[in-house]
Amino acid sequence: MASKPTLHPRRVRVKDDYLARVLAGEAYLVFDGGMGSLLQQAGLVGPSELSDLLNVTRPDAIEALQRRYVEAGSQVIATNTFNTNRLKLNGQASVADVYAAAAEVARRAGARYVAGDVGPTGALLEPMGTMPFDEAYDVFAEQARAAQAAGCDLIVIETMTDLREMKAAVLAAVEQTDLPVFATMTFGEDGRTFLGTTPAVAAATLAGLGVSALGVNCSLGPDALAPFVREMAAVCACPLVAQPNAGLPHIVDGQTVFDVSPEAFAQAMTDIMDAGATVVGGCCGTTPDHLALLAHAVGKRPAPVPRDPAALPFVVASAQEAVVLPAGAHAVAVIGERINPTGKKRLAQALREGDADYIVGEAVAQMHAGADILDVNVGLPDIDEAATMAQMVQALQATVTAPLQIDSGDAAAVEAAVRSYAGKPLVNSVNGKRESLDAMLPLVQRYGCAVVGLTLDEDGIPPTAEGRFAIAERIVAEAESRGIPRSNVVIDCLVMAAATNQAEAMELLRAVQLVKERLGVRTVLGVSNVSFGLPQRSLVNATFLAAAFGAGLDLPILNPQSRRYMDAVAAFRVLNGQDVGAARFVEAYAHAVDPYAAGKDAAGASCAGAQNGAAAAGEAAGAAVGSAGAEAGTAGLIALPDKLASDAAVVNALVEGVLCGRSKTVADFTAELLERHPGLVLVNHVFIPALDLVGEKYDSGAFFLPQLMAAAEAVKAGFDLVRGAAAADEGAAAAESDSATVPASGSSGSEGTHSEPSTAQELSARPSCDRSIIVATVEGDIHDIGKNIAKMLLENYGFPVIDLGRDVAPEAVLQAARESGARLIGLSALMTTTVKAMERTVALVHEELPGVAVMVAGAVVTPEYASSINADFYAKDAAESARIAQSFFGQTPA
Repeated sequence: MASKPTLHPRRVRVKDDYLARVLAGEAYLVFDGGMGSLLQQAGLVGPSELSDLLNVTRPDAIEALQRRYVEAGSQVIATNTFNTNRLKLNGQASVADVYAAAAEVARRAGARYVAGDVGPTGALLEPMGTMPFDEAYDVFAEQARAAQAAGCDLIVIETMTDLREMKAAVLAAVEQTDLPVFATMTFGEDGRTFLGTTPAVAAATLAGLGVSALGVNCSLGPDALAPFVREMAAVCACPLVAQPNAGLPHIVDGQTVFDVSPEAFAQAMTDIMDAGATVVGGCCGTTPDHLALLAHAVGKRPAPVPRDPAALPFVVASAQEAVVLPAGAHAVAVIGERINPTGKKRLAQALREGDADYIVGEAVAQMHAGADILDVNVGLPDIDEAATMAQMVQALQATVTAPLQIDSGDAAAVEAAVRSYAGKPLVNSVNGKRESLDAMLPLVQRYGCAVVGLTLDEDGIPPTAEGRFAIAERIVAEAESRGIPRSNVVIDCLVMAAATNQAEAMELLRAVQLVKERLGVRTVLGVSNVSFGLPQRSLVNATFLAAAFGAGLDLPILNPQSRRYMDAVAAFRVLNGQDVGAARFVEAYAHAVDPYAAGKDAAGASCAGAQNGAAAAGEAAGAAVGSAGAEAGTAGLIALPDKLASDAAVVNALVEGVLCGRSKTVADFTAELLERHPGLVLVNHVFIPALDLVGEKYDSGAFFLPQLMAAAEAVKAGFDLVRGAAAADEGAAAAESDSATVPASGSSGSEGTHSEPSTAQELSARPSCDRSIIVATVEGDIHDIGKNIAKMLLENYGFPVIDLGRDVAPEAVLQAARESGARLIGLSALMTTTVKAMERTVALVHEELPGVAVMVAGAVVTPEYASSINADFYAKDAAESARIAQSFFGQTPA
C-alpha cells in the first residue's frame, strides 16, 4: 500500500502565472473535448482494444487528433489515459510507460497545459462492492505518481459516479503529488449519481479535500448542466469545471451520433459560465468544431470574479444528503445523540460484539424522529476504538442517509472513520488545549471535515461567558491558520448541570451570543446535560433548548425521540422562518391534541404529532428513510393474508428490518416465523412484498442505491434461512405454490394462470436453470459496475445469475445460453463505441435461440435504442432489471 504522507498543509506547484489566476478564480481555462468518438470515427480502435495503448503503438495518430483541439483554442489537453490503471491494463503495459508516452504526445501536439487524465477503476468499492478503499487508493496513487513523473502540469480525475471512489482518487493525487488536482463527477437527469450523490454533496466534500477545481463532466448535454453548476457554486468557493456531452447519443445507420451542434453547444455553455463555471470544455460527442466556438465565446467574456468564501454556508454531508445552514441566517439542525454507550448497556454490548445491526436500528429510529445529523460515539475502555469506529461508520454509510458526527477524542479513531467516509462529516471534537489542537486540526484540514470546538483548555472550563469566548476565539484563529475556513467551525460553549452550576446557565447562553455575534460561526450544545440531578428532566431540557435557540444555538445535540425537544424544534423553525409559511408545522400539528390542555390521555396523540412534525420540519437529510424508523412501525405497508394475521407484529418488525437494511433482524424474525409458517408463505407474502415496497421507495427517490442494496441483502438473509428449511417444508411448499395462482399478464377473465412470480418456484424443486439469468458487459466494454450491481440485486431477489464478466463476445453469450438453458440474458454497455456489439449480440441470440429474451441497460443505452435493436426489455437501472426478471419468469411457461 502507498504510504500516507505526514499531515501538513499541501503546497501546490503551479506552472505559470496564468494557471495561478485560473486557480484563484480570476481567469477562464479551456479544456479539450471528446476523444473516444474521434478515435472511433478514425477507425483507430476496435472491439476489445484499449485506446490508451495507442499512445505507444500509434502516437502520431493521437498527436494529430489532439493538435486539432490545440488549433481550435483548447489550452489544456488531457492525456489519453482514461483507462490507464493496473486493473484495466491487465499486464498489457505498465502504468508509468503509458502515462509517459501520453504526456509526451500531448506536449508534441502543442498543449499549453498537459492534464494527466484519471478515470474510474471499473470496480465497485465496499460496502456495496468488493474493492477495499485502501486498494482503490493504491491504484490511483500509482497513476498520480506516473502523471507527475511524466511531466503533467495538473491531474484531472473525471467521470466518477461513486463519491467514495472519487475520495480515494483525490486523496491519492493530493497526497502523492504536488500538482493541481481537478475532480469532476457525472450526474443523471435526476441530478444525482447512480449512488445518489447530488452536485452540492460532491462539491462540499471535494472542496475540503484539497482539489484546485471541481465540477461535472459527461452526464448530459450542456442545456442540463447549468443547474448542477449553480448548486455547486452555492457551497464552495473553488473554480468550477463543466465539460458536458454534445447531447445524448443516438444510433443512426449504425453510427453513434450526438444531437447538439457546435453552435448550440457554445450558446448553452454561455449559460453554464453564467452559473459559475470558469474551467470549460467538452466530453462525449464534442469535437474541435465545438471547442473552437466555445473558445471564441470564452474570449469575449470579462474576467470572472472569485466567489467570497465568507459567504459560504455551513455544510455537512453523507454521500446522498447535505445539511446546509445558510450564511447570514439562523437555521437549526438536530444532532441525534443516541449512538453513545454512556449509560446505555444494550448499546455498549452491541459495540463489544460488533453488532452493527443494532447500531443501524438506533440510527434509523433517530432519523425517523427528526434527526438531521447522527452522532457516533463508540468509546469504551475495553475495545479497539479505531477499528470499531471504522466498522460502525461503514455500516451506517451503507444504510442511512443522514450525515455523521464522528465523536471521539482519539485522533486515530477519528482518522479511521473520516478518511474513507463518503461525504463531509462533522468531527466532535477539538478543544483549546495545545495537544488537542495539534492532534485534531491537521486531520480536519486534510480530510475537509467540519469540526466542533469545545471551550475548555488546560485551565478547565471558564465560568464566565468572556472566558469561554476567549477560548472559542483561539480555536477559530488556530483553525483558520491551518487552512480550515470559518464556515467549517462549530463552537460548543459546554453545558453544565444547572443543579450544581446554576449561575453558569445564563453565562453559557451569553457565551453563545458572543460567539455568534463576534465570530460568526455556528454553535452546538449538548442539551440534556443541563438537567442532571433535577426532576422532570425533559421539561428542564426543553425550556433550556428554547432559551438556547433564542441565544443563537444552531445545532442542538439531543434525543430526537423526546417529543418535548422535537416540539420545540418544530415550533422554532416556524419562528426563524426555516419552515416557510409554517406549512410543515401546520400539516403535522393541526390535529394534534395539546397534552397540557387535554390531560394525560392526550399524550399519545401529541407524541404522534410531535414525531411527525419533527420529521416534516427537518432538513432533507432525515427524509430518506421516512417510515422505515422503529417509531413508525409498518402497519399497513404490506397486506397480510389471514394465515399470517396472528403474527402481524412479528411480520411488521421483519419488514422494518428490511427497510432499514438490518440483516440480523430479518434473519431472527424469519427464524421465529418459520417455527409456525411454511417458508413459501414468507417468501410470497412477506419477502417479495417487502422488496416491492423497497423498489417503490427507490423509484420515488426516498431510497437510493445503497439503501436498496442493503434492503436486498437483508431479505437475502431471510431467503437463506427459508432455503435451509425448504426440505422440511416441502409438502406445505408444494401446496402453497399450487394454490397461489393469478391471472397471466395480458389475459382477460380467468383464462391463463401461472405460479406467483417469486422465489417460490425455485424452492419447490423447479430446475434452477429455468430461473437463471446470464449477465455480461458487451464486447469491447471493460466497465462492469452497473452489471455487477444488477447481478447482486438479482441474486438477492433469488435468481441464479451466471456472470460472464466484461468484454464478452456475442458468440460467448450465445454459448453460455445454450449450455445453461437460461431464458433471460442481461447485457450492459457504458461506452458509445460498444453499443454495436450489443446490437450484434441481441441479433445472434434471437436468431439462434428463439424464446430466449434479452434485456439491455447502460449509461449510453436509451429505450429508443433498445427498441431499435429489437431488445426484449430495457432496464433503466438495477432495480428495474429485478422487476423485469420477476415479470418474465412469472409470465413465461415453465
